Amino acid sequence: MSHGHAEVLTSHEVHHDEHGAHHHQQSFISKYVFSQDHKIIAKQFLITGMIWAIIGGLMSVLFRLQLGYPDQTFPWLEDILGNWAKGGKITPENYYALVTMHGTILVFFVLTGGLSGTFANFLIPLQVGARDMASPMMNMLSYWFFFGGSIVMLSSLFIQTGPFSGGWTAYPPLSALGDASPGSKTGMDLWITAMAMFVVSSLLGGLNYVSTVLNLRTKGMSMTRLPLTIWALFFTAVLGILSFPVLLSGFILLLFDRHGGTSFYLSDIYIAATNTALPNEGGSAILYQHLFWFLGHPEVYIILLPAMGMASEILSVNSRKPIFGYMAMVGSLFAITILAFLVWAHHMFVTGLNPFLGSVFVLLTLLIAVPSAIKVFNWLTTIWKANIKFTPGMMFALGFVSLFISGGLTGIFLGNSTLDIHLHDTYFVIAHFHIVMGVSAFFGMFAGIYHWFPKMYGRYMNNTLAFIHFWVTLVGAYLIFWPMHYEGLAGMPRRYLDYSNWSSFNMFGDLNKFISTVAIIVFATQLLFVFNFFYSIFKGRRLTTQNPWGATTLEWTAPIHPGHGNWEGEIPEVHRWAYDYSKDGRDFIPQTEPISANESKH
Repeated sequence: MSHGHAEVLTSHEVHHDEHGAHHHQQSFISKYVFSQDHKIIAKQFLITGMIWAIIGGLMSVLFRLQLGYPDQTFPWLEDILGNWAKGGKITPENYYALVTMHGTILVFFVLTGGLSGTFANFLIPLQVGARDMASPMMNMLSYWFFFGGSIVMLSSLFIQTGPFSGGWTAYPPLSALGDASPGSKTGMDLWITAMAMFVVSSLLGGLNYVSTVLNLRTKGMSMTRLPLTIWALFFTAVLGILSFPVLLSGFILLLFDRHGGTSFYLSDIYIAATNTALPNEGGSAILYQHLFWFLGHPEVYIILLPAMGMASEILSVNSRKPIFGYMAMVGSLFAITILAFLVWAHHMFVTGLNPFLGSVFVLLTLLIAVPSAIKVFNWLTTIWKANIKFTPGMMFALGFVSLFISGGLTGIFLGNSTLDIHLHDTYFVIAHFHIVMGVSAFFGMFAGIYHWFPKMYGRYMNNTLAFIHFWVTLVGAYLIFWPMHYEGLAGMPRRYLDYSNWSSFNMFGDLNKFISTVAIIVFATQLLFVFNFFYSIFKGRRLTTQNPWGATTLEWTAPIHPGHGNWEGEIPEVHRWAYDYSKDGRDFIPQTEPISANESKH
């Protein structure tokens, strides 16, 4: 580390020490609402994400009621939802609105904003040894753009024509034509506005995360000494910075088509309802799919990489073993980041894509399984013959690995363009991406919350409730999504609200009832987690030691309740990598401890 770098850090510290001197004058609003402390901003992202997760989860319970019991009415539904459920049954257009908003909320506002926003903010400064983010002001703006986008998206649920109902991918012409359906009117404009604000939030955050990791590492913290969580969050930010602007440009063209009379996505389409043909010529709805999936595939890894990084860290800490193949893990993260940009058209195998081009995307899609497999083997080798501590965080990290393997294997089916023609838009696709991207990412998120909760709030969460949460969610996730693979193989299409009139799918009636029942139980269990979380903030068992898990990384060298600036006095200096566990007869050696003359090399 150059001397110049140390000087930069020192001036950075001085600035923050001056800042700390005025700390006691802060009001509640400047400390907890418009805070520039990365730890408070992380909690804001987390709690906003949790509120969204409850809303998005509740939507899935409502449409599972419809799918499991298509011929029954629930009068209480009308009391709660009003016009959405006339006569106690969800109306077809509102069913599609629920499905659309469920997908949008969970993919973007929970698993992207909630996951990256929370853990990148919380862990990057603490684990690289920085007082705060490179730009605390930008960091604060990142949250408030996220919050503003959330309010706009939420408000679209309450307008007269209803929220957008053309699917979370917002394909034209449904999204480009206001007359296409009630859900394509004002609700769609609000959806685009909310998503644009969300993209701005992601870019502000991503630029901050990258510059903090590159420029504000403490003395001795070379890139190869970074914990894998930081590598994963770093590559996640790079993916977001490079792919989100493409999505935003796609949305802007969509707005032009909706309100400016342009023909980017619209062509000479005939509208039966009004008995007219559109004057547009030459537009291509497929262009939108290219722009959307150019973000949409990196988005899968924007969601998964933070979970992978946190699982690596938590598995190592609780196995009391160094992570297996550190450089291979970093290399596989890098390979995933590169390949994520080269596989978007596997979402488009049935759009009439040139078959030769399809074969290229098949090759690249199957290739991305290689770095994922490297990660899986390294996780399994880390826990092999380990002295495992089964903390709630560890259980969820193990659950993440299990779900990632089983969900990932079905991706090999879908990656094959010929097989995909049969499986496309069936329940097989739903089963695959919910297990690998939805549930496994949630498991990574839960692992992170249970593991770093003591650092966040100075208290522990209740272990008994945590273990109930784990087992019901793990078993429930498999019971919900595993049977859907068989429905998909039988050709059962997604996005239909009633299968009872199809003799070929009648045989799945009881199975759908079963899936819906399990979904309700699993959702109720998530409320148990929410109770545990908020109860533990105020009443949880207090933390009495700085380093409760016996971890080596820097965040556990900060005080139990770190102030704005993280460390009192000087920032600790780093002398070794982040995974010195069970070495030379010692359980763990912190990164801050100098390497002794007779120490064995890792």
